[in-house]
Amino acid sequence: MIVRKRLHWLRMLFVWRGSVLKKVLPQIGLPVACAIVLTVAARANGWHPGLSAQPFSLLGIALAIFLGFRNNASYERWWEARKAWGALLNDCRSLARQVCTLVDGDTARHRRLVRLLIAFAHALRHQLRGLQAPTELAPLIEDEAARARVLSARFKPAALLVEFSRELSAARRAGEIEPILAASLEPGIAALSTVLGTCERIANTPIPFTYTVIIHRVICLFVFLLPFGLVESVGAWTPLITGFTAYMFFTLEALSDEIEEPFGLMPNDLALDAMSVNIEATLRETLGEANLPTPRAPVDFVLT
Repeated sequence: MIVRKRLHWLRMLFVWRGSVLKKVLPQIGLPVACAIVLTVAARANGWHPGLSAQPFSLLGIALAIFLGFRNNASYERWWEARKAWGALLNDCRSLARQVCTLVDGDTARHRRLVRLLIAFAHALRHQLRGLQAPTELAPLIEDEAARARVLSARFKPAALLVEFSRELSAARRAGEIEPILAASLEPGIAALSTVLGTCERIANTPIPFTYTVIIHRVICLFVFLLPFGLVESVGAWTPLITGFTAYMFFTLEALSDEIEEPFGLMPNDLALDAMSVNIEATLRETLGEANLPTPRAPVDFVLT
């Protein structure tokens, strides 16, 4: 995720990082090159294709509406993912607070339960990004049997919720928490399961592929045919207008592709690393620990 202050309007014109311009430059360059060749041929030989700009005006409006739908669908997925991780922070804080205030006895039980919540946040991040990080999860799971079960599980976040419930049941059997109070923690565990399911749904159900194919084909056809409709009316300005139109359509398409998968590592994806560290820091502070993880600093304005 790009994190930087609002720039001056003039500097905004020349921002490179996060503008997806590097990704679409070849796509913009090809129609501009065709427009230059067509313009030179038209001015040198007096040849004109006999097309006007009116059909392209109507097609451009229809394409913009279709592309806007695609962009809105991608942003809705991105925003729903961000709300899910915001709910994850709130639910983990609530459970950690309840654990530290409702469970009696020494702080060892509190530490084991809260660290399972920390491990859940990190495990969810790894699962959504298709990564394996046993060295990061292992120190957070103190019980050896529980550690072995979690690390061998295919869905580690779900396994961690099971271990949290087991640890809570052990506290109930030991008389460290009243049964009715133990039951009051179940909605918080269910809320974490809901967050897990929401993130899995977003990660495993992309926008139907045919939308991407249709939009990409129509954009390519539109920008490559556009010079034929402009060269007779605008003349030497044809490459410039073609390039600007191609930039507008191709960058919107690239941005929608980028934020469609909000859990990735692209500059405009969610900063799951930083959010996981933030969750770990606030939960460790709930335990009373003083040595908290350092917040992730942006690298070249990008926070991962």
